[in-house]
Amino acid sequence: MGLVYGKIPIALLFVEAFYWFLTMPTDTLGPIQVSEAWLWNEIGNALYGAGSHTLSTNNGWLTRIEFHHVSFPGAMNTVSLYVSDECAGVHEMIFISTLVAMTDGVSQKLKIKTIAVMCTLVYILNLTRLILFYPIALEDCLANPDQASCLYGMWTFHTAVYEWGFLLVLIAMWVLWFWKVGGPSRAMDKSLAGKDSWRIITRKNWNSKHFVAIALVVLFIISAAYNVTSNEEAMKAKETLDDCELWNSVSAQCANASNRWDDAIGYAWSLSALALVVAAMTTFTIEKPNSDGKWPSEVERIAKEEERLELLKEQELESAVLEKEKKKALKKSGSWKKRSNSGSEEE
Repeated sequence: MGLVYGKIPIALLFVEAFYWFLTMPTDTLGPIQVSEAWLWNEIGNALYGAGSHTLSTNNGWLTRIEFHHVSFPGAMNTVSLYVSDECAGVHEMIFISTLVAMTDGVSQKLKIKTIAVMCTLVYILNLTRLILFYPIALEDCLANPDQASCLYGMWTFHTAVYEWGFLLVLIAMWVLWFWKVGGPSRAMDKSLAGKDSWRIITRKNWNSKHFVAIALVVLFIISAAYNVTSNEEAMKAKETLDDCELWNSVSAQCANASNRWDDAIGYAWSLSALALVVAAMTTFTIEKPNSDGKWPSEVERIAKEEERLELLKEQELESAVLEKEKKKALKKSGSWKKRSNSGSEEE
């Protein structure tokens, strides 16, 4: 079982790399961020009163949410937040989808349905997390009004959920689903394809062209990472852009820095996307059942396992025969010595 599901961590490393490059530019997931922010605003106003939440733009997207109450700190008695690409729940959706997709013994149709349901649940859970910010902040600020420290509870909740809370929920969701669909018993006769006409598997047979493709993938990823972490021109543009954002400065220099940094991000994203596509096409392949309705890779695996067991039995049998012959030889040798000693005594 451990060997079968050992491929899941490898797949998670791939999707983590994909997500990292996906969210390197700001607001990559704009439509999802906007939908979350809009629902957050509408539900918040419905639950806590009209005017408690307002929706506005952040970097040109309607993702900024402001909480309003007289007990909140600051001259305007507001708390400003926004739905970033990392807060949209897509990371969690990709994580749970990978766990489901890499689970063996489950039909492709069931996997697709499960992924759709799981992603919907993650979206709802993430939205619930955002909606809970207001009552947590309100309760603490009513007890300690107009103090920045009254927002500590809200940020503590956010950090706990963001760093480990959601992860525990996702793993629990997958484990419950895993046991619901049969759990370890799914490792039955995996050679049978059932109703599936195809499936995605890791490549079993590698040749030189596949290793060349992986080498290119590594080269692309190194180039992409270098362009956004070590490229001198891009780093200077990033520093200038950070200063512009810090001082809310608007100038031609800031615009040029923004364009240069966007170009660096775009170049890195293009290279990384190409690398991940090539890596996926090289590492994974589509398998179809043979004329007997069995997966060729599983038939081959079972044949190799049977061959290994047969060889092991032969080795054990040979060892037993050798051990038996050895004992027989020792017994004969002992009898000869005994007879020799008896003859000497008689003389």
